[in-house]
Amino acid sequence: MAIRYYRSKTGRMLASLPTGEMIDVSNNKCKMVTDDSTSSLSSLNQYGGLSSSSRHKEKLDDSNHLSLHNYSDLSNFETLPLVDHIDSIKCSITRLAKIRDALGEHNQDFFSLVTKKDLKKNVEYFLQVMENVLLDERKRLMSEDDVLSEVEPDAVPNEVRNWLSMTFTRSVSNMKKKAEEKPKFKSVAQAIRAGIMVDRMLRRMSSSLESNVPAQVSKVLKTLNDWNFEVFAMNECSEGQALRYLGFELMQKFNILSKFKIQNLVMQNFLEAVEAGYSKYNNPYHNLIHATDVLQTTYHILNNAGLMSWLSSIEIFATFVSAIIHDYEHTGTTNNFHMQTRSEIALVYNDRAILENYHISATFRLMLNDSYNIIQELTREEFKEFRHLVIEMVLATDMSFHFTQLKTVKNMISLNETIDKPKALSLVLHCADISHPSKNWPLHEKWTNLLVEEFFSQGDKEKELGLPFSPLCDRNNTPIAQSQIGFINFIVEPSLNVMGDMIDKIFDQILSEEQSRTSKSDINDSSSTSESIKKKPIERPWAQHLTENKAKWQILAEEEKKKKEQENSEQIAETKNEDKKNGDN
Repeated sequence: MAIRYYRSKTGRMLASLPTGEMIDVSNNKCKMVTDDSTSSLSSLNQYGGLSSSSRHKEKLDDSNHLSLHNYSDLSNFETLPLVDHIDSIKCSITRLAKIRDALGEHNQDFFSLVTKKDLKKNVEYFLQVMENVLLDERKRLMSEDDVLSEVEPDAVPNEVRNWLSMTFTRSVSNMKKKAEEKPKFKSVAQAIRAGIMVDRMLRRMSSSLESNVPAQVSKVLKTLNDWNFEVFAMNECSEGQALRYLGFELMQKFNILSKFKIQNLVMQNFLEAVEAGYSKYNNPYHNLIHATDVLQTTYHILNNAGLMSWLSSIEIFATFVSAIIHDYEHTGTTNNFHMQTRSEIALVYNDRAILENYHISATFRLMLNDSYNIIQELTREEFKEFRHLVIEMVLATDMSFHFTQLKTVKNMISLNETIDKPKALSLVLHCADISHPSKNWPLHEKWTNLLVEEFFSQGDKEKELGLPFSPLCDRNNTPIAQSQIGFINFIVEPSLNVMGDMIDKIFDQILSEEQSRTSKSDINDSSSTSESIKKKPIERPWAQHLTENKAKWQILAEEEKKKKEQENSEQIAETKNEDKKNGDN
């Protein structure tokens, strides 16, 4: 049964659906018409439509009807129409209008009216409905009859219509129709317009979610370019959601979502899932705050050095994702612990970069789910490059590769070789991963205490299992200050210095290539070209903090040493007293 159109006495255009319901389609709006004193439905009778009395008993399904003042109805999912039923479209339009109204409430926070969980369920339902509508319309568009169905029924005689159908399509169904059963107008265009309207509404809703960033979070994000970014404050004011806010901010900042056709909702889902993975074991150190810190530090190093223009969009995307997931689902224990305990993942990855391999694999397995698949629109070549970069960068965070990695980069610098991008990005991520001693003292001290607590927790497990303590994991015999001095002197400071030299070298390469291109384009103006290209001084904000933090640790190391000597003296004295008592007895 086709859709029939009528015009009421008040001038509204109304559509009669196959289900017997009436919809007001005036001004491209789709609104259910009910029989009341203002609807003027009774006027339809004389225009060939159904009488108002015949429709008086028809009511909207409870699942389609939402209270004008009660947003809690958006949490009712039990009686939703099936997505392939026509009622699902009306239900979606009604619910979208309700969500739009909730977004327009200026005196109340949107998520106090509609929970994020309910919003997500509603959006998923809308998407399923639209996908089903799109599928139906594609089927219709694929049918050659639909081209002819746009012709008004009275525009041509039946014989001509049948001839057109037989000659220019593969259908002969029109021949079987009686003369009085002329094909009715099927508005594919109108369906497309409705789809566009819903799509725009979803986009506006999504953009509203983007803008719904807490004021305090926005304030912290404005300091994104600070070396001493207050990541703990960020996590506190975002209620434990620092990673998703910063991740989304950077993806938007560099237009990643648009370039790689990533839906906002999918990116949100991905970041939320990664945050959940970081919270899986409640680690003091290797958690979503650490991931946020590494992401911000990686961005800071590349951005402040002016290297973002050196990278392609896919390289920026891969770098951000690598920083975000580099410790995804970290167990709070070291690779050595997994080897000693013969854990499942140690067996899977053959004792080599156990955790790092797991972080990568778990992430790509997560993205097999379309709801989290932020790379589903990448071309084959883009995916290949993205995956290669993520694997190489995250594997490079395995501390056992540290000295090999530094040696490789040093050789590239000293031998005047072209700096390899994957190796350069890998070193940047590795340095960001171990950078907390190069931040100001309050940040560094807090990170140190969290890391030490995680090490001690592993030591407690090792003691319980009868295993020897791993280095720095014995809570009763670990010189914290001395360990940090050694960490700074032998690991962090040399790494950051090599990275700084590498950045200088990269910048020299960029300038050299630019000069070469400019010289070829205008060889007669080489002098002015060399003057216009000036090397940007590379800032090394970590240098001063390393010196200051090391000095503070040295003071604490002296205190630590004195305390240890005092404890030893007291222990010796206690032992002597016990020996004396035993001798007297």
